[in-house]
Amino acid sequence: MDLAQVEGLGDLIDAETEGQRRQAQRISSGELGGRIEDWRRNLIRAASLVEVTIDFADEDVPVDVTPEVQDLLETVRVGILKELDGYQAAERIRTGFDVAIVGPPNAGKSTLLNALAKRDAAITSHRAGTTRDVIEVRMDLGGLPVTLLDTAGLREGEDEIEQEGIDRAIARATLADLRIFLTEDVDGLPVSPADQDIVLAPKADIRADGKPAISGQTGQGVPELIAEITSRLQQRSQGAGLVAHERHRVAMQAATRALAQAYQFVGLGSEHYDISAEEIRTAIRSLEAVVGRIDVENLLDEIFSSFCLGK
Repeated sequence: MDLAQVEGLGDLIDAETEGQRRQAQRISSGELGGRIEDWRRNLIRAASLVEVTIDFADEDVPVDVTPEVQDLLETVRVGILKELDGYQAAERIRTGFDVAIVGPPNAGKSTLLNALAKRDAAITSHRAGTTRDVIEVRMDLGGLPVTLLDTAGLREGEDEIEQEGIDRAIARATLADLRIFLTEDVDGLPVSPADQDIVLAPKADIRADGKPAISGQTGQGVPELIAEITSRLQQRSQGAGLVAHERHRVAMQAATRALAQAYQFVGLGSEHYDISAEEIRTAIRSLEAVVGRIDVENLLDEIFSSFCLGK
């Protein structure tokens, strides 16, 4: 197994949802390693063309290898960038999406969280400011791992403890993948809804003004909200690729930078081929690091850090 497959196997063991399982199986099957091997083969061909021009200039070698080398370099670079485009979705499937419930105090956020979780995960009270910290509930929505966040009511805190809770609520809501605004009016809140966010009025069971609303107390609108959250997150996960770990992303981005440099230097003429050859080798080494074509100690470190072996 290559290093990426070992990581995929670790993800498969840790998988909590069907979406995580499917993604981990793709990685552990060696699909990413297969693509990297294809890219590596093209880069070795490009490097050989450049190297033979440098080392055997007096022999019967192609006079101008620039077009073929640049074509190979660009083909690989575009392929890597396409795979990197799916990183964010794949990473969120692996680690989970954050969905924050935000709004003013006494809007029914904790009651809604309990209704969505189908258990008393958060303390509810008519007293404003009951929620002081961010409360998290892990759920499986349509095969996707989702963490629901109940946050403190957004207002000026009456004491330093409540203000700290509000500051944390703003920070987590800002970073969340999706926000559910439970409020009569979003104006004046320190966090504004984005295009993909959901805005609902509270107390759907006692209002008749036609506003999109929900009631965590009676459950009115809760099934529709779950379906809407699931639909929006599934749309975001559709472009998920095989790059699901930060280590993969960093190595592959380094490869694309080296390939861009190599392409540029090849185009400047044969006097710059030596620089281009080194950039191609850098790109190859970066790609090889993803699948673990490095010291065996790196593979052993990954195995012993990811699995309960020798403990």
